[in-house]
Amino acid sequence: MNISKVNNLFFSPTGGSEKIAKIIAGVWENDKVKNIDISIYNEDYGKYEFGSNELCIITVPSFGGRVPNAAMNNISKIKGDHTPALLVVSYGNRAYDDTLLELKETLNDNGFLCFSAIAAVAEHSIMHIYGKGRPDEDDKKELITYSKKVKDYLADNDEIKGEVNIPGNYPYKEYNGVPIKPKASDKCSECGLCAKRCPVGAIPLDNPKLTDKEKCISCMRCIEICPNNARSVNKVMLAASKKKLKKVCENRKNNDFFIE
Repeated sequence: MNISKVNNLFFSPTGGSEKIAKIIAGVWENDKVKNIDISIYNEDYGKYEFGSNELCIITVPSFGGRVPNAAMNNISKIKGDHTPALLVVSYGNRAYDDTLLELKETLNDNGFLCFSAIAAVAEHSIMHIYGKGRPDEDDKKELITYSKKVKDYLADNDEIKGEVNIPGNYPYKEYNGVPIKPKASDKCSECGLCAKRCPVGAIPLDNPKLTDKEKCISCMRCIEICPNNARSVNKVMLAASKKKLKKVCENRKNNDFFIE
């Protein structure tokens, strides 16, 4: 297949998924790759339509074993026309459960040919001790190897022969979010950066010290980008969550690769 462009789409609130996406896309020539942030609130994602000679790499984090609702809402508006798709899920060293399957089914319905998938470990966005420092150098080498296999497959085949088989269950795992919501402290200067960058519009621009807990998806972007370190989560709740997840998160988990 002659791939004219590589569209590198990522929903990455704290940067882990973006880092993985760019490692994977890095095996293609720079002038072929277009990076597309799909975490921008109120963006018109319906403008994105991709052709059969383009590759789309779509990367999302796994939130509780599912695609985050905000990411799914944006991805559902993106259209393909028999467009080859490499699916990528980042997960915080616990499990990715039904995330890849949910992403695949949505993209199948939107005109994409989902022929390959990668699940990669990233540092947990809330409890940073789990998956700390990942993707590390070993991960990077592995992800590049996976990506080169995808590139070779596309070069060696005139068409996508079938769809990738990936783990997951339907109905999908239930996920209703987590109760850990960031709050602003007196250090907040009301610069508004968190409000402008929140992927779900949960922070009012005219009063960025507030957080709409009903809208907030606990993605932790506001904490990550705050120039004054003015946002944080409840330390007692965080400690309890770390303890609860220790057994399933403390041992190093693998990256997984699938191709049809």
